[in-house]
Amino acid sequence: MDIKAPITQDVLTIPRKAPEGPVNLVGLTRDAMRDALIAAGTPERQAKMRVGQIWQWIYHWGVRDFEQMTNLAKDYRAMLARTFVVAIPEVVTRQVSGDGTRKYLVRIAGGHEVEVVYIPETDRGTLCISSQVGCTLTCSFCHTGTQKLVRNLTAGEIIGQVMVARDDLGEWPVPGAPKDETRLLSNIVLMGMGEPLYNFENVRDAMKIAMDPDGIQLSRRRITLSTSGIVPEIARTAQEIGCQLAISFHATTDEVRDRLVPINKKWPLAKLLEALRDYPKVSNSERITFEYVMLDGINDSDEDARRLIKLIDGIPAKINLIPFNEWPGAPYKRSSNNRIRAFADIIYKAGYASPIRTPRGEDIMAACGQLKSATERARKSKAQIAQDAGL
Repeated sequence: MDIKAPITQDVLTIPRKAPEGPVNLVGLTRDAMRDALIAAGTPERQAKMRVGQIWQWIYHWGVRDFEQMTNLAKDYRAMLARTFVVAIPEVVTRQVSGDGTRKYLVRIAGGHEVEVVYIPETDRGTLCISSQVGCTLTCSFCHTGTQKLVRNLTAGEIIGQVMVARDDLGEWPVPGAPKDETRLLSNIVLMGMGEPLYNFENVRDAMKIAMDPDGIQLSRRRITLSTSGIVPEIARTAQEIGCQLAISFHATTDEVRDRLVPINKKWPLAKLLEALRDYPKVSNSERITFEYVMLDGINDSDEDARRLIKLIDGIPAKINLIPFNEWPGAPYKRSSNNRIRAFADIIYKAGYASPIRTPRGEDIMAACGQLKSATERARKSKAQIAQDAGL
């Protein structure tokens, strides 16, 4: 299988630098920041040190005002303020669910909006971030999939979502205060709007920033990238990002998966599973997560459970069973609790972990598959959605 050539989808990404005006430092890699500082007049012999100082101010301390970067000379701070900005997406609305889930609608360049969700749990705090405005995959059970793809997010807009949540959680450390190891935002999942592997370079650069030891400092094991199955990019994910992998699987036959996840027509189950068996990071300590939304009468039979076990044989895995989160006009219904438990029991007895995900944030449309930015909503009738899904 040839995986050398990147296949990132050719959709517009707003460049980091507008035709005129300051350059945003957020989202630049260390090398790109170094080049930008040198272009602005920083001596090459000082550039690496300056990158380290500025990087720590932005990503460790959460500082956006150059004047507060007090270990830099005053005239150098003035130059930075003239040449650069430290800008993140603007919060348009913030909703809090009855279960504590927070949903942010944030505005990015061009006036577009995306949604970000923070899910607090007893042992972790997970941030679900978006990689595109809209989505091109049109998965028929997913509310986001009914919104047309507008563009890729830049690396700055992706890591900016993490910074927005840390702002809201008050999680930036305070200089001089005792070190607090408690992390309210301890995990990132790329499970929001968009297909991350169709925006590979920007996702990779943003996650490298999140993992950088001098900044936000998240372990690669705390970051999970969810893909619908862009086969040629799967090995590249392990090599260039090294994060955990989740697959939006959802069906055990090509016939059903073609309807639920149309990208399956390009890379059917056999090709997808071959790529997963070859995934460089697969081991018993780093299992692939198979996400499986439970749809009444569509993919939830005992036969489906048994087929699923056979399909993933030999792949260290866990199966996340997701009760379908209904949305207005959805062409499917959620499987009953008894059916989901019976399905989970078959998988568990075969030796696989099969947790049933507890829906979070349903009252604010923040649950899995429900994200859809307010300004980009394409109102479709239930009949139109069903027709698109081939039902």
